[in-house]
Amino acid sequence: MSVVDLRGAEDFAAHPYPYYAKLRAEGPVHQVRTDDLERVWMIVGYEEARAALADQRFSKDWRTTETLTASSNPINANMLELDPPHHTRLRKLVAREFTARRIEALRPRVEQITGELLDAMVPAGRADLIDAFAFPLPMTVICELIGVPDIDRDAFRRMSNAIVTPVSAEAESAAVHAMGAYLDELIEDKRCSPGDDLLSALIRARVEDGDGLSRDELTGMAFLLLVAGHETTVNLISNGVRALLDHPGQLALLRARPELIDGAVEEMLRYDGPVATATFRFTREPVTIGSVVIPRGEAVLVALGSGDRDAGRYPDPDTFDITRQAQGHLAFGHGIHFCLGAPLARMEGRIAVQALLERCPGLERDPEGGEPDWLPGLLLRGVRRLPVRW
Repeated sequence: MSVVDLRGAEDFAAHPYPYYAKLRAEGPVHQVRTDDLERVWMIVGYEEARAALADQRFSKDWRTTETLTASSNPINANMLELDPPHHTRLRKLVAREFTARRIEALRPRVEQITGELLDAMVPAGRADLIDAFAFPLPMTVICELIGVPDIDRDAFRRMSNAIVTPVSAEAESAAVHAMGAYLDELIEDKRCSPGDDLLSALIRARVEDGDGLSRDELTGMAFLLLVAGHETTVNLISNGVRALLDHPGQLALLRARPELIDGAVEEMLRYDGPVATATFRFTREPVTIGSVVIPRGEAVLVALGSGDRDAGRYPDPDTFDITRQAQGHLAFGHGIHFCLGAPLARMEGRIAVQALLERCPGLERDPEGGEPDWLPGLLLRGVRRLPVRW
């Protein structure tokens, strides 16, 4: 086991996979130093990562450890940061809204939004694909699903980015408090003017069912659904398009055989997925991984992006191949915290990429677009801008 100091790795955000490969060659788990933490454990092997994601010896509740502290703001009381039975109860309340049948019913609206965005974008001949397409598509879909179509999306995006890709502890703390206040007001407005939407349904459950959601739980749930409902899909679309543009042969193959889109999206998720590491876990007891013992009460990161490049799972893992059988990847996690919105993200990704290629047959990087501006931090994988032309 090695101790890796990522504080000096200036190119890690742009090129994490060589670092992961070196770590995997040395063992499945390592101590890592980051800008925020003097010590955190990182699991990098596929089998070990998959096992850890489903291992109940790891807690998701930061309140169970002294290793990491977080704000008591209600947005930190969301189900992603809770263990059973609290997690089980909260997930059950929203799971029925994300069944395959309900997600499929959204397809016509997703296709309509996609078409409208492309109608506005295509005549210009060039665009920042994230601002014009990859961000507004999932943001519109999740806002309509939850019931907040008039949300101030620019303000929400700034707050969301400051929380999930923080540039400083101070900026993150300010964004957490601003987001909590914003969502609290949003929930109060929805309580006064309910509709036929997910947030209204959750509020009714809180009122009519004694075991429903408290006000803080509603705030945490709204935060998780809104942020997770768009941030990851933005990066799924933009990372997927970047991968295609970087591999012209695969782009040509997908154009020639559009029926490969389902497998192509799975390979996009495996090859350069939107989430680099799962959110923190904490050891309830000493946990042995390989020959390494992680002591009780330690913070642990599961490197999803590393696991999905493990040659023990995927032959020639650094090759982008849309015909690969990429099923079983870790991009949406595994176990009880497997991403609830995975079916929606997959559908949005398939519709978006296919429609984009159909409407923009000459799609390529904009040579005047400048160098990529990579998202900071260890959580999300992606760029802030993706200048393209067609």
